[in-house]
Amino acid sequence: MGSSSGGNPNPLLPSAAFLLCLLLLISSSSSASDEMSHDDVNAPKSPSCNNKFQFVKVETWVNGVASSSIVGLSARFGSPLPKDATYAVRGPAVLTNPFNCCSNSTSKLINSIALAKRGDCAFTAKAQIAQLGGAAGLIVINDNEDLYKMVCNKNDTLNVTIPVVMIPKSGGKTIEDYINAGKSVDLLLYSPIRPAVDISALFLILMAVGTIVCASLWGEYIACEQVDERYNQLTLKDTSAANSDDSEKEVLEINAKGAIAFIIMASAFLMLLYFFMASWFIWLLIVMFCIGGIEGMHVCSVTLILRFFKNCRRRTINIPILGDVLVLSLVVLPLCMAFAILWAANQHALFAWIGQDILGICLMITVLQMARLPNIKVASALLICAFIYDIFWVFISPLIFHESVMIAVARGDNSGGESIPMLLRIPRFFDPWGGYDMIGFGDIIFPGLLVSFSYRFDRSTKKGFIKGYFVWLTCGYAFGLFLTYLALYLMDGHGQPALLYLVPCTLGLIVVMGWAKGELKHLWDYGKGPSRTSNPAVGET
Repeated sequence: MGSSSGGNPNPLLPSAAFLLCLLLLISSSSSASDEMSHDDVNAPKSPSCNNKFQFVKVETWVNGVASSSIVGLSARFGSPLPKDATYAVRGPAVLTNPFNCCSNSTSKLINSIALAKRGDCAFTAKAQIAQLGGAAGLIVINDNEDLYKMVCNKNDTLNVTIPVVMIPKSGGKTIEDYINAGKSVDLLLYSPIRPAVDISALFLILMAVGTIVCASLWGEYIACEQVDERYNQLTLKDTSAANSDDSEKEVLEINAKGAIAFIIMASAFLMLLYFFMASWFIWLLIVMFCIGGIEGMHVCSVTLILRFFKNCRRRTINIPILGDVLVLSLVVLPLCMAFAILWAANQHALFAWIGQDILGICLMITVLQMARLPNIKVASALLICAFIYDIFWVFISPLIFHESVMIAVARGDNSGGESIPMLLRIPRFFDPWGGYDMIGFGDIIFPGLLVSFSYRFDRSTKKGFIKGYFVWLTCGYAFGLFLTYLALYLMDGHGQPALLYLVPCTLGLIVVMGWAKGELKHLWDYGKGPSRTSNPAVGET
């Protein structure tokens, strides 16, 4: 791809198959950490216990200095919280004594925000005891990181007029530690409205579609490779003697057995992550992502520079083992390494998503150049297996493991705060709750392989943009992403298997179009028959 003039194999080729398995791992589109227990389906309701569940912002001040913000969940009972911070409930945090708040507290709770741990008695009993003590509000600390929905018992008679909120275990532990250390902690509770749609979702869709389109057009319009009109094997033929100085491009052509093997390997690796998730394991994946990102960024950068400065191709240096290598390549490689290391060292910074997206996009463009589908038969095997994989690990796995394995891995549970980097993410710009919209690399790579195939098929059969398949599959992919985010909205942010929507909108579309045009058999067996032209090009073997 422009890194060598002596025909050296591309360094990404040996690892392309393994990268495809890694990229499939996180393929469910997730909407930040909006998980909560759905346990209130049959919960009794009454006029005093009929509140709508709402997320709550718990702002903290430690010794008068603003500190972290914790996300909580309001109860079915109690007074509703204001939407504007100006009218928020505010008071000093006080630990109840006893801490379970199941009997009258010896702590002074007047005009304070009482904190109690979950357990030993009903939520409604805790609220009534805190209210009798004069508390302005009650925060219940859960025994895990989920946000449990606090509901009423069947025979409860309530008159709770204070807000009641649940927060995760980690947030409660932080506040408890501050108080036990003798520090003054003030809390402010309010529930801002989350916008139905954030513009970040549109940017994420544009990034995903743009990556696939760029990868499809890269070889012809960026790398300026010759397009073989007899391209019936979907692998690059030997070029003529006039172009013998161009770097050799090796291609991993996927077959049906390999497609099934990808899914099996990805499932095994996903289970390994689920059961043995640890910070060191995530860091291993981060290192692998950086290596792939460096190679992808290096290849893309060198190709772009050579596109505008062709004279750079002539300046080479002989390195033992590697042979003749472009001087440009040696200059660009350290810069790419520095970029990846800078991102890894600052991946928790507010701007880190930019570096992650740049590395990820370069990696995906390069992988889409290295791995190719030969026909619709192989595409069907790959995408249908990925379709089943995605649905199983998001929707069916909770029946076996009591939680969604895919979402648990995507959230990075038990990973020490580290998260898997194999996804594009962008912050929600206008969401008061913050968070990120995300899409897994697998949701771009696997449909992208089919879209790239459609472009090569259109070029080889000399179809125009409108009469061909590429434009329509690109639109179908964008529509599939739109359906994914619509489902995220309708499901209150619960993670969705994006391939559930993307596969019908890409594979289903090309099958229907091929059948309507009478070309389905040609698409299905493309590349198996003999070449359609009888006279090979000069220098072609």
